[in-house]
Amino acid sequence: MKMLNEFKEFAVKGNVVDLAVGVIIGGAFGKIVTSLVNDIIMPPIGAILGKVDFRDLQWKIPVDTSNLSDPSTAPVIKYGQFINVILDFIIVAFCIFMLVKVLNRLRRKKEEPEAVKAEPTEKECPYCLSQVPVKATRCKHCTSHLEAAPNV
Repeated sequence: MKMLNEFKEFAVKGNVVDLAVGVIIGGAFGKIVTSLVNDIIMPPIGAILGKVDFRDLQWKIPVDTSNLSDPSTAPVIKYGQFINVILDFIIVAFCIFMLVKVLNRLRRKKEEPEAVKAEPTEKECPYCLSQVPVKATRCKHCTSHLEAAPNV
């Protein structure tokens, strides 16, 4: 029963739920980017390069196919598909970069008002290291003479 309670506490923590949502949205976003690359970006590039479909670009490894029951199962290196996957990665990485950049900008805007802080109200006594009011000329803890505060 204790283990079940621990698991329930773990599973409903905000981080686990956020991670699950992120993975699901990331998977859906990956499908969108794959479609973007395969269906929108690569066809014009293939047309410019001479009506080439990158998914069909491959290099057949020279092996003896006489002993294979089906010669179409000969090993091939599908470098066209690899190019598509690289483009997928670059687009996803760029989108994530832009998202992080926007989030950082928003975060900085929130932090800027906090950066303008009020003047300090206390200073440290150089003799006993306790905190005393800024305008104090004598430490209330060790009674040492402090540098006089300028008149404000």
